[in-house]
Amino acid sequence: MQLNEGVDHLLPQRLLPLRIDAMNAPDLPYRPLLTDAARPATFDVGAVDEHGETRVVPIAGEHPLTLYVDKQEVLTLMTLGAAPEALAIGYLRNQRLVDRLEDITAVQVDWETNAVVVTTRSGLNDLAGKTSKRTKTSGCGQGTVFGDLMDEIDEIRLPAGASLTRSTLYSLLDRVRLHETIYKQAGAVHGCALATNEPASSEILMFVEDVGRHNAVDAIAGQMWLDRIEGGDKVFYTTGRLTSEMVIKAAQMGIPFLVSRSGLTQMGFEIAQKVGMTMLGRATGKHFLLFTGAERFRPGA
Repeated sequence: MQLNEGVDHLLPQRLLPLRIDAMNAPDLPYRPLLTDAARPATFDVGAVDEHGETRVVPIAGEHPLTLYVDKQEVLTLMTLGAAPEALAIGYLRNQRLVDRLEDITAVQVDWETNAVVVTTRSGLNDLAGKTSKRTKTSGCGQGTVFGDLMDEIDEIRLPAGASLTRSTLYSLLDRVRLHETIYKQAGAVHGCALATNEPASSEILMFVEDVGRHNAVDAIAGQMWLDRIEGGDKVFYTTGRLTSEMVIKAAQMGIPFLVSRSGLTQMGFEIAQKVGMTMLGRATGKHFLLFTGAERFRPGA
């Protein structure tokens, strides 16, 4: 399917301002041309409370964003819109539609047409074939995965020597508890965090919220590519349940530790076992359940 006439007419003349400083700086790693088109996270609306009084309350944003690659429509994502460029890059990364960040020349978002247009250097190999098989995931927000990602699980190798201590886990959970979030203001979103894994300490490097946890993890994956951040010495936290999709994406990012305040699914459990991931659920305060990868966890430290 070709890019619709309305979007094609608007690009590139109506592009939002591009962040080109990083790409043009010779001493910095390569970055594609990026718009900076984040949407407001919340919107104020009126509501009547249990006492019959009208209150102004914030609600989470939700916007359709249709992804085009080299003018070919891929799918439409429903998103908070907080990090649309990173979301598009991370989605292509996690779906194995793009192998390297250097293959992408530009990511351009225009909210008047609700479109994000990704331009590649030489096109994607067999895009039609890869996107012909669509699987609706169990993620909220109608997550979709393409192709046979399960076939690639056997090729994933997580760091064998990595470990996570109890004190570091507790530090992460405390950081998450204190973190200012859209959820605290408006609810209706999931959050994901990429955090450090230091002895007895963990710092949040990125925290992304979206209407679906799959969008939040994709946005972090995209930003990790842009910032050249490796996952082998990191911990990934999500507020959502640990499904097969979440485990696969964390494994693809090379992250050996996956933590959630929620539970998990059977397929998520089986895949985590297969790749050797340490997965902890129902993790809040000083409570957690260690489901897989116990050999990486140090409960006494």
